[in-house]
This record gives sequence, C-alpha cells and structure tokens, in this order.
Amino acid sequence: MPWQSPISPGISWYEATIPKRPAYPVLTGARKTDVAIIGGGYTGLQAAYNLAKSGTDVTLIDACRFGDGASGRNGGQFGTGQRAWAEDTEEVLGHERAKLLFEMAENAKRYLLDFAAEHGIDIEFVPGQLSVGHKNSLEKDYRRHVEAMVERFGYPHLTFMERDETASRLGSHHYQFGIRDTGTGHIHPMKLLVGLAEQAARAGASLHEQTKALKIDKKGAAIVIDTDRGTITADRVLIACNAHIGNLEPVTASHVMPIRSFIGATEILSDHPDVLPGGESVDDSRFVVRYFRKSKDGRLLFGGREAYTADNPRDISSHIRRQISEIYPALANVEITHAWGGSVGITMPRQPFCREVMPGVTSIGGYSGHGVMLSNYCGKLYADLVLGKQTELDLLKALKIPAFPGGMRFRSALLFLALSWYALRDRL
Repeated sequence: MPWQSPISPGISWYEATIPKRPAYPVLTGARKTDVAIIGGGYTGLQAAYNLAKSGTDVTLIDACRFGDGASGRNGGQFGTGQRAWAEDTEEVLGHERAKLLFEMAENAKRYLLDFAAEHGIDIEFVPGQLSVGHKNSLEKDYRRHVEAMVERFGYPHLTFMERDETASRLGSHHYQFGIRDTGTGHIHPMKLLVGLAEQAARAGASLHEQTKALKIDKKGAAIVIDTDRGTITADRVLIACNAHIGNLEPVTASHVMPIRSFIGATEILSDHPDVLPGGESVDDSRFVVRYFRKSKDGRLLFGGREAYTADNPRDISSHIRRQISEIYPALANVEITHAWGGSVGITMPRQPFCREVMPGVTSIGGYSGHGVMLSNYCGKLYADLVLGKQTELDLLKALKIPAFPGGMRFRSALLFLALSWYALRDRL
C-alpha cells in the first residue's frame, strides 16, 4: 500500500515514478553526536552529507519520511537568482550586495547539477524556463529585467519573448509576453531527494525517519534534543524544518510561515504536442503564482491555487483543472492522474531566513517557493561553516527578515487575509 504522508495530502506523481524509496530506521534510546540536524529535506540532508564525508559525526532526524515535505513534492523548477528579481534587491541593498546574492544563487545552481552528476543521480534535468506576465502593464518591467540581467548582473541567458513567440513556446495564447531563460531548468525532485539521502548515509551520517523532535534545550556546553523516540546530545544543531517548524523553536516559527501549494499531474498528452513543445518549465507573474512544466514522459505538471490556507481542499484536482483549462482550454477534460499538496515556508520579504536562534543552534529555511537550488546549497554552506571554511551563508545572515505580525495566535489569520487580497488583485 502506498505511503500517505501525514503532513502532506495526496500521493504525488513523483512518488509513483521512483524505482525505490528506501526507509530509514527510527531513533532508539540516547545518542551523542557532534552535529544534530532536525529535518530530512534538501537542507538537512546536504548538511549531513557534507559533514559526514569530512569525518564529522552527524545525526539527522525527521518527524515523517524524507521527502514528505516540500523537498520531495515541489514543482521541480530551479529558477534563476533569488526569489526577488536582482534589480529589485539592488534598490534595497545596493548593487554590490544584490550581485553577491545573485552570484550565490548561481553557485547554488552549479553545485546542485555538479552534485547530481558526480553521484550519478538521474534528476531528469530539462533545460529552459519561461516566465510570463499575466498583466499587460508588466511588459515594461519584463523588458527592463532582461536588460538589467545582461548589463548589470552579467547573466546573458535571458531573452524577451514577444506575443507570437510566447504563444508558440507555451502552446497557448493566454499570456501575451514573457522571458525565456536558457540558463536554468527543472528536475524530478523526489529522485534528487532519494539519491541525496543515499549519499548522506553512504558518507556515514546517522539518518532516522519518523522521529519527531519535541524540545531543544541548552544544558551547559551541550544541546539536548528530546524526541518521541529518545534523546540526542550534540555540540551543534541545525534546524532545517522550513515550513514544518511548528512550535519546536519560537524564533523560527515567528519568521517562517507555512502556506499550502498544490500540484496535479495529467495523463500523457499524446494528442497535444503543441503544449510546451520545447519542454521548458513556466512560472507566471501572479503573487499567488501558477507554475507548470512537462514531465519527460509528456504529462503536464501544474501547480497553483487561488488562495492559500493551512487547510487541504477536499478535491485538489478540481482546483488544478480549473486553472489548467484557463490556459489550455483544449485540456479542460484531461484526466488528472495524481494530485497532491504540501507546505511551503515563506518569509515576509520572500528571502531565506538564516539565524543562530540560540547558542550553537542555527535555523535555515523560508525559501519562499525558490528552494530547490537554495536549500541544497544552504545545507552545503552550513557544513562549510561548521568545518571552519569561508561561506556565503553570511550573505543570508545579514538579511533583515522581520517576524510576521500578530504573534502565534493571529498570524495565520492575518496571512490568510493578505494572501486572499493578493489573489483578488491577481484577477483584476
């Protein structure tokens, strides 16, 4: 019987198309370790792999199974740069810091592709991404973005798409213009997750699934993690829970908010070769973004929803089908074979949260829907930090990430109102 994640609804197409999903044992009893990691997604597993291969004793736990969170269920798109366009970051932080943050994200892209190639992990990388505007008023911004990336940030892979090219590459007249990025692409996220966990285990990391962290305490020079399966005593701790922080650590919980996102996979589109004929992934300009791509076997994987809440809809497929038919009317009755959801960790400015939340305890998350590259790289950078190497993690630590207003009691309600408002604006 297929495993049903207790934290994410639906069985994903990714889960259905991996040859195997190895299980890792629960933690038993008490354990002492150099570094303890809470969270078995990309960030935690990359940190575990890089530390273990350098001889550090590492223990990683996850409350569910590896890949139950966003790392195994996301849209698979790399993107380019940070979540915000580089020129928008430039206006706030200045050119030097904006360029360093952009270069960090490009380093993340190279690191991930090199990691997969080095270890023979077939992540099903397909090059190309299309970013399309849903309002005509955004056309000037899109044209200026291409110019800024080439002239000020040294990224030559963007070209502006006029109406005819946009329609041809999408196989749809729903969007009137866009940007083509030939310097990025998309992957099968669960294949990466499974391969990464295997490499971390092979390197010597002690990996444990279905082991929930309940409490983190500082006791003298040591840090003690109480779990539902035993205790871990460590010199240092990485919190890599992202959207699933819950009430484990209050500083992270006040800065990283979970929102739901949903994806549907259609049947193989044998009769619709005009849909994304070049195989690129797509994201649009809505605040509540729509993102979609073709799988290698010819399915449309479509993500998005009109309003985000912490709840799960009773029928994920109906939400997804409605949005697919807006862009591709010919697919209004296409079969959706898989539909699933998951939680995305966001921050107020849509920039990653990276902070030492108590002595010896670092928390990293809040990738805000842009985490495929960044989360992997941040895990590697955390390992570099522990090992005393120079690291770009300081660029993220220097970002001013405010807490969500309303405290633990009201922040979810306020976020629901805010996102519903932006979803309404997207339609106007």
